[in-house]
Amino acid sequence: MVQTHTQMGTVSFSCSALVCVLLLFHCCHHSLALQFDGALTVVENPEGGRGGGQDEPEAGVTVDNEEEEEVVEVVQPTEKWQTLKPGQAVPAGSHVRLNLETGQREVRMGEEQLKYWTMEHRDDDEVRSSFSPDELKRAMKRIKEDMNPVDKHHNQQDSVLSKYRPLEELKRDMAQMDLLVETDVQILRRLLDQLNSSSSTTEQKLNILLELEYLVHQVDNAQTLCSMGGLGFIVEGLNSSDSRIQESSAFVLGSALSSNPAVQVKALESGALQTLLTILATSQPLAVKKKVLFAVASLLRHFPFAQRHFLSHGGLQVLAELFRADDHAVLRTRIVTMLYDMISEKEHMTQAGPDPVQDASHQERVRQYSKVSLQGELLEKGWCSLVPQLLASSEHDYREKALQALLVMAPVCLDQYRSDDFLRGSLVSLRVQYLEIVQTQRTVEEDDDYFAEIVQLIDALQFQMK
Repeated sequence: MVQTHTQMGTVSFSCSALVCVLLLFHCCHHSLALQFDGALTVVENPEGGRGGGQDEPEAGVTVDNEEEEEVVEVVQPTEKWQTLKPGQAVPAGSHVRLNLETGQREVRMGEEQLKYWTMEHRDDDEVRSSFSPDELKRAMKRIKEDMNPVDKHHNQQDSVLSKYRPLEELKRDMAQMDLLVETDVQILRRLLDQLNSSSSTTEQKLNILLELEYLVHQVDNAQTLCSMGGLGFIVEGLNSSDSRIQESSAFVLGSALSSNPAVQVKALESGALQTLLTILATSQPLAVKKKVLFAVASLLRHFPFAQRHFLSHGGLQVLAELFRADDHAVLRTRIVTMLYDMISEKEHMTQAGPDPVQDASHQERVRQYSKVSLQGELLEKGWCSLVPQLLASSEHDYREKALQALLVMAPVCLDQYRSDDFLRGSLVSLRVQYLEIVQTQRTVEEDDDYFAEIVQLIDALQFQMK
């Protein structure tokens, strides 16, 4: 009985202990549920909690419990970092960090808060908890403007329209002022009338000639100028007593003649070639002769009929006198270039075969070039000894033009070349000079074949002279 009683007692004691444990767990669970029934706002935990108990909330956790009587201090963050004191809480959405230098927690507004933060919400870097009525009115006005983009767009349009006049109004004003857009033909007619007017001053005529030179670069305008009789006015300007008018007139004529066969024919028929040669044969300023040479070259280019008239009127003799009188080689180079072009044209035409499909007038041009005895005239007028003098120039371009002309003149001037000590000595010295330049360029790895081509011209001419 005792043993049984003892066992029964033991069993009874164990059941009581188990019931107590379950009741204790139920009470603790109910207590915890009541404690954390409020709202929680969690911030970053500092360097550990203040206490070691499990029931005590960690630092940085703000407990909103209706039964909690203690008031927690809430920090209102700004756009700048500020230090958090122990026990302080922050609103949701704030940005909290740990300053590694000071070991303190710092807080500032989050990104969403900063996005709406404006200068109107500040007062000496302190956050204001209230707004004045005027500020609220201004804020409401801005909200209404933002909510009505159509009205805002109309206001902008009205502002733009107020700065400009309507198109119809501008058209009426222009019609009243009789403003018309001039075509090139109308401009040419107006300029020619002003140029022929006796009331136009010299300065006005110079401006008119400048405008004409710009217009006649177009082929159609140059031909229209001829059809209006303007070519006669330009030729008259060549005979002006004012050298500036002469220079400008020659410039207009040369521009109108360039690559324009119709104008070339009209100019030759009007006697422009004789007038140009007369100016070159008389004492004139250098600027005038440069423009006159330009006009002569434009008239003779690809025009064998004009070249024959040029030779028959003593053109080569006039150029020879001009070549000897030129001390600066400016005119010499232009003259030599013109002679080279004339010789090359004839050689190209006689060597090229006929192409009846593309050019039915080939035989006629060959016949006209055959009547141009240019090379014989060059030998007779002493050009075989004149052209080598251009090699004495210090300009590489002048030397190149002289070598090119000497090569195309070699078939008729070869005997004089061989007896010309100046020419032979110049070729030797120039070859040495340009070879040194070529070697220097190759040393510094410069890719320029210009001086190498000059050496090739010298070699070709020396080869023919052997």
